[in-house]
Amino acid sequence: MARLPGLQVIRSPVQGYGVIATRRWKAGSVITNVDGVLWRAGEKRDDRYSLILDEGVFFDMVDQTRWVNHSCEPNVVVEAGVTRQGNGWAQLQALRTIEPGEELFYDYALPEALKERCHCRARTCRGWIVEKGKRGQATFPIRPR
Repeated sequence: MARLPGLQVIRSPVQGYGVIATRRWKAGSVITNVDGVLWRAGEKRDDRYSLILDEGVFFDMVDQTRWVNHSCEPNVVVEAGVTRQGNGWAQLQALRTIEPGEELFYDYALPEALKERCHCRARTCRGWIVEKGKRGQATFPIRPR
């Protein structure tokens, strides 16, 4: 797996592995385009590191971004979708300025049926990794390219 510029995988104080910035990222900047594989419900896949793009459509993150942890107070957002040609895509964007050494987090926003206990320790922690305000959809923007 090739290293992504400006990012490093670490042992996270939050949970398992994590990803830190090795350079400064300005708010709104694209941190990286995610390498991944589109798959559909019914296919045999390890879905642990997959984004939910749509009902029954997933994007398996196969680079270092798979170790970006969840937080109820994220500093990055995932934009993801399916191209008109049917390929999956995703990218991480900075929600605010991120300094070198700072761990990256996005809100996993899992559907109620898949919710997990949250360990993020954020001031506004919901206690569960679960979507807020939407049913059956991820909270990151889904748009075609």
